[in-house]
Amino acid sequence: MLRSVAVLVLDQVAPFELGVLAEVFGTDRTADGFPAYRFDLCSPDGRPVRTSAGFQLVPHADLGPLEDADLVAVPAHDRRASVPEPVLEALRRADARGAHLLSICSGAFLLGAAGLLDGRECTTHWRYVDELQQLHPSALVQCNSLYVADGRLLTSAGTAAGIDACLHLIRQEHGSATATRLARRMVVPPHRDGGQAQYIEAPIPKAPEAPTLEPVLEWLMRHLERPVTVDELAARAGLAPRTFARRFRAETGTTPHDWVTNQRVLLARRLLEETRLTVEAVADRAGFGDPATLRHHFTRRVGTTPQSYRATFRDRAHAG
Repeated sequence: MLRSVAVLVLDQVAPFELGVLAEVFGTDRTADGFPAYRFDLCSPDGRPVRTSAGFQLVPHADLGPLEDADLVAVPAHDRRASVPEPVLEALRRADARGAHLLSICSGAFLLGAAGLLDGRECTTHWRYVDELQQLHPSALVQCNSLYVADGRLLTSAGTAAGIDACLHLIRQEHGSATATRLARRMVVPPHRDGGQAQYIEAPIPKAPEAPTLEPVLEWLMRHLERPVTVDELAARAGLAPRTFARRFRAETGTTPHDWVTNQRVLLARRLLEETRLTVEAVADRAGFGDPATLRHHFTRRVGTTPQSYRATFRDRAHAG
């Protein structure tokens, strides 16, 4: 059972991610029937630390509470900062004795520095997943997850995904009813669909520089709603179909079908965000023909359904 939480803070800790942990585990809601936790804010030497917003925090303790806490949590920090060896050792001991470990956003880099991600599934903010993988080649970095649980190791993506991870842990330790009540109290969804792909900025790009094919790609970008075949595109390029397919891959790095599908998904994203078109109309306008085909390709590339994506991202200017 989860009863005690130690949150590790170093200089340049991110206040929002720290606030998530304090809101979930550090706020006394026992009068409303929620579990109580011993909550300790810990710095390496027990002294104040400066946040990334410039103000100082006064912790409760040094690293002592990490030795017996049921949960050791690491909010986002400067991922490039050096970490004192006593901190890394304390994290390793917590892992070795079976404590829950939770990181939010770039806090995963601190767990990685302690060697705790090797051979384990994990994630971080989508902007940093490649960097985390390069620094820790043995880690199994999941690029499109809001959070990843690997045994007692729980890592989350950026900012609000920390709430998702915390609610997952509450659900695991105290049951779905408690997690749902807490989510309602915090005015957040008890569970969010999809992954990080839906939050990555992906505007409709211009056609890439492709000396032979650029006129064809520009035409495609203007006519994504039309059904096209490789033979038709090859004829526009003045090439035989096989030659066109080889050159297309050489100049774009992918197949004509995959390239066109990706552009159509990007267009569908924009239409779902910026218009009040029905999903059927979006499917037609983006060249998918029917909602089922749109849903199939959209979910594979974005990690959520068109309906869920619209519910999250539709321009508020069109809401009323």
